[in-house]
Amino acid sequence: MSRRCSITGKSVMTGNNVSHAHNKTRRRFLPNVQSTTLLSDALKQPIKLKLATDTIRTIEKNGGLDAYLLATSDKRLTHEALRLKRRIRKVSASTKL
Repeated sequence: MSRRCSITGKSVMTGNNVSHAHNKTRRRFLPNVQSTTLLSDALKQPIKLKLATDTIRTIEKNGGLDAYLLATSDKRLTHEALRLKRRIRKVSASTKL
């Protein structure tokens, strides 16, 4: 299981444990990634994603998955999120006509 957020791409970071004697040993900072199911209003279906908890909070703050993806610039999203954004934009454009 990869520890990577499906929307923001947040993944494992590395660094050092530094002791009082200033000895450095390598360590990993793991993101809090959860498997969640979010409902897309435009697609009218649940979408299963692996998201970091801070991403889940941001999605809820912005009013749901569709609103978050449409408001976020493409360069900040992963390929999977871009594909989902294109699907949402296509469906919402066809319903407006």
